[in-house]
Amino acid sequence: MSLAVQRVTPQPVPPHARQHMVRMRDGVLLATDVYAADTGEPAPTVLARLPYDKNSRYVFFDRIAKRFTARGYAVVVQDVRGKFRSQGRTLGWTGEVDDGYDTLEWITRQPWSDGVVGMFGDSYYGFTQWSAVSSQHPALRAIVPRVTCTSNAPGIATYDSGSGPQPPWLEGTTYQAQVWTDNDIHEFDVDLTGRPVIAAYQEAFDAIGKRSAGFDLIVGGIPLDPYNGPHPYDARPVPVLHCVGWFDNLGIAHMRDYTELAGRSGWAAVQYLVADTIDHENYFLEDAPATSAADRPATDHLADDTALERMLDSYTGPAIEFFDVFLKGVAHPDSLPRVRWKLGHESWHTAATWPPPEATAAELYLADPAAAAATVPGGTLAPRPADPTEPAEWRYDPDELVPSAAADTFLQLRDHVDERRTLDRDDVLVFTAPAAEHPLDLAGPVQAVLHVESTAPTFDVFVRLLDLAPDGTARLIVRGCAQADAPGELRIALGHTGYRVRPGHRLALMIAGSDFPNHLPNSGSLESPWLTTSPKASRQTLWTGAARPSRLSLTVLPGNAEGGDAR
Repeated sequence: MSLAVQRVTPQPVPPHARQHMVRMRDGVLLATDVYAADTGEPAPTVLARLPYDKNSRYVFFDRIAKRFTARGYAVVVQDVRGKFRSQGRTLGWTGEVDDGYDTLEWITRQPWSDGVVGMFGDSYYGFTQWSAVSSQHPALRAIVPRVTCTSNAPGIATYDSGSGPQPPWLEGTTYQAQVWTDNDIHEFDVDLTGRPVIAAYQEAFDAIGKRSAGFDLIVGGIPLDPYNGPHPYDARPVPVLHCVGWFDNLGIAHMRDYTELAGRSGWAAVQYLVADTIDHENYFLEDAPATSAADRPATDHLADDTALERMLDSYTGPAIEFFDVFLKGVAHPDSLPRVRWKLGHESWHTAATWPPPEATAAELYLADPAAAAATVPGGTLAPRPADPTEPAEWRYDPDELVPSAAADTFLQLRDHVDERRTLDRDDVLVFTAPAAEHPLDLAGPVQAVLHVESTAPTFDVFVRLLDLAPDGTARLIVRGCAQADAPGELRIALGHTGYRVRPGHRLALMIAGSDFPNHLPNSGSLESPWLTTSPKASRQTLWTGAARPSRLSLTVLPGNAEGGDAR
């Protein structure tokens, strides 16, 4: 039986939008919707450039536009080159600098434009904002990139986490195959359990009748520079409102952008941060797991229109507030908090910087390694390293891979999976801290520093920091991974977070050698993991103790961290 593929084609242009075919410098026409400002006068414009069908319910721009036009903004939404109604070659992360510039130039020449433009949007349409920054068009006055990063090339199969080489991200590879094959999107369920793994994608391309050029670049390891102008860090600074999700699967990379620019001359003065307890698809920790049940308010906004309307208020609100300052000039920049962040399980806070000035570094050392391969509680997370150097071992078995917790990490909080069964596997290590007597508030970066070696020439290390509740359930706080080809110290970035560990709860650190199917299994040899038909098993050794102090580095608020300026 051949693979079932569902083709997703463009939806109708809404009646309150007018579509134009905008000519780029090479003659390619890009489909572009204009929603006029309610004032009827020339107005500042909010631009979004995206590959997901500008008219689909998935991006809900007809609803977003109404919120902006009611506040006196024109809205322009464009299918990027090679996607849906736009012409040109389909290859993501290319051409966006020039196309962004040409679109901005077109906007400034329209009678409904006052010549001032801001950009807004998530993920790839956050990347198109950074590409427009690289173009340095003078009309671009502010951007609001959400759950995104500057370093997505040749796609989201890998990203810069700061931990060195990464195990290939199969979710990102599947995204390339589904989204970046031609103008449409092709939805299919890919079976990644066969070998070689690449065969599953070949089956999909055979069913579609064409290949994804971006996919071939990923598998071939071919680098692709997305910026034919300066890297955004080196471009003319513009005000940026970074909208970050503590549970976003691109959160590590997005926070690297924020911290890099917050430390750069010129850029630092115009960096703003809103960090919420959301995942990539804008599900909230306080609503997790999401529901569409009839007997209580629905929170699954991808399925329920009422839930979507509630979500869009928080989705667009910070951007409107930001554009009122930097596009309209009707409010002073000092009216905006530099940092507004939510502490999971508590409330909103504001700060002058991130991490908050009062936050301090804390370290918990991995101890009692002999118990770490057993069931919870396993080894311990202790305030000081033990004197003796002691090992703990875990196995990597390509025929018995450690399962990914979430079937789709873009939707991390929709299901908010209990990971306790994984903690109790005998091929992972787990270390737990004592139950908190008072609230423990995490507010800043988290890192695992592990001294590891392997019997294989290449190996992967996956780390998850979990909240272990009194009832035994374990749910994700942050996670990270690294790929190594030599013994030594691995510093694995787990990202930033704002999270309250409530009384009675404890931190649990899990270490594993695979995360399937979110990530491509290691070959355990020098053979390509995409092409191998016989990956090799291996054993990894983790060292603990004063001489080789494997540890968890946290950023915490002082005291019991009660209160906060809830807003």
